[in-house]
Amino acid sequence: MPRVTPERLTEVVIEVLKGLGAGPDEAPVVAESLVRAEMRGTDTHGLPYLKLLVERAEAGMVSLPTRVTTVMDDGATVLLDGGNGIGQFAGWTAMGVSIRKAREHGIGLTLVRHTNNLGFLAFYTLQAASQGFVGLTMGNANAAMPPWGGAEAFFGTNPISLAVPGSPAPVALDMSSSLVARGKIRRAQRLGEKIPLGWALDESGMPTEDPGAALKGTLVPIGGPKGYGLALMVDVLAGMLSGAAFGRDIKSFHQLTGPTEVGALTLAIDIQRFMPLDRFRGLMEGYAESIRRSRKAKGTARIYLPGEIEAEKERTSRERGIELRPASLEMVNQFLEKLRSPVRL
Repeated sequence: MPRVTPERLTEVVIEVLKGLGAGPDEAPVVAESLVRAEMRGTDTHGLPYLKLLVERAEAGMVSLPTRVTTVMDDGATVLLDGGNGIGQFAGWTAMGVSIRKAREHGIGLTLVRHTNNLGFLAFYTLQAASQGFVGLTMGNANAAMPPWGGAEAFFGTNPISLAVPGSPAPVALDMSSSLVARGKIRRAQRLGEKIPLGWALDESGMPTEDPGAALKGTLVPIGGPKGYGLALMVDVLAGMLSGAAFGRDIKSFHQLTGPTEVGALTLAIDIQRFMPLDRFRGLMEGYAESIRRSRKAKGTARIYLPGEIEAEKERTSRERGIELRPASLEMVNQFLEKLRSPVRL
């Protein structure tokens, strides 16, 4: 597959975003999120998101430029309104506010209502961890998963991410409440591939290998009732508490049926309120090394920390360029042509 440098892809994505009406401050942030998703191998949150954003912008179902406004600011807590704009800009803004509050109070909590799909959540928690803070982000999504014992989609995949400073790099957990993110199902459908049994159920509640049947059915929660409980709590904290939609009231970003009304939560904790940051990083370095050196199961060559595989892919993409499918290149160039931009990828 052809390779494109991250810098070049970022320039082109910014061009598309500005053509759609994104502001000069938000376009680089959103572009960074999409390009880093491609670099990290989580391409379901990369250029396919740009395609959806173009469709929603053309249908008038996303408000650009994104205007994030403050609804409430009280000590260490803030409530923002995402203005039905781009979710990545609202999430980035929220984590920036949480970090600022944590510097002042030791902890900062920011909720966001009236926004859209946030993309990959490690984008925000790494924002905090890279500055010496513990970062937590969660967001809800449209119904894709049933309550445990149910047969009807009620909760979204409702992801959560946690990241902490490490040495030499942060450690970042980023996971959905379902066994797999729905983006992987859509990717399989797009590529004409089967999905493994156990990922999803069809409309009748039976396991399926057909991604199309899975998208009409439900996803399986991670850890059975544990994933169901996690999805419920994310829905309550990111959705209900923020004043966003929750449960079955959230609309899909993939369907042009109106504003999604997604909610989000970002939290930052100042590590230095508890111990010197260098000491924490040193402890994390020793802790990580102990994990890597622990006895391996048969057939396992290496033990990875959460987010380590994605971080290594990102480094490789930075050094060698990002592999892009020809169809993705063509799609981006079509966007640029439609926007009458002279730029091409």
